[in-house]
Amino acid sequence: MWTSRRLAAAVLTLSLAVVRPVFAQSTAPVPSKEDHSVVYELGWAGAWSHDEGWQPKGATFAFEKTPIEGRLELECGVTAIRSHGVTETSVDLLFKKPWTLSQRVEFMAGVGPEIVHASDTGTFWGLSAVADFMFWPKKDVGWYLEPGYEADFRKDGTRHGLAVAAGLIIGR
Repeated sequence: MWTSRRLAAAVLTLSLAVVRPVFAQSTAPVPSKEDHSVVYELGWAGAWSHDEGWQPKGATFAFEKTPIEGRLELECGVTAIRSHGVTETSVDLLFKKPWTLSQRVEFMAGVGPEIVHASDTGTFWGLSAVADFMFWPKKDVGWYLEPGYEADFRKDGTRHGLAVAAGLIIGR
């Protein structure tokens, strides 16, 4: 069973192992003939917070566009997580900086606002920070892993937690 400390240590270790060498890599954009005009993400989502514990029953859908090649990617996503009879649905807009590690691997670090609706406590807002790893074994199909951190500002106080999403990516 994953404890909160083991989960946090795993996310931190993965992030440090991949992020640290990334900053030495080139930020040159991939040639536009190979770049996708839009990327769709469909996958599983889970979250952990000290107050609510591990919540592994979630799904997510997002799409991202590149307004400034090699500098900025915008991701808009919807995530729903069900736990203890409560469903939390969030919509976020992330501003991400991309790095191309190879022809088949991309890394993006991003932050942005989110709006969350919980079926038991109402609607509130928050902030998200993510590390997005994209693996493209084929030109237009691949998979992603996106660990993150969230701060939600609720009526009863601020809640901090870790989030993770993984799944299929399709480039068009």
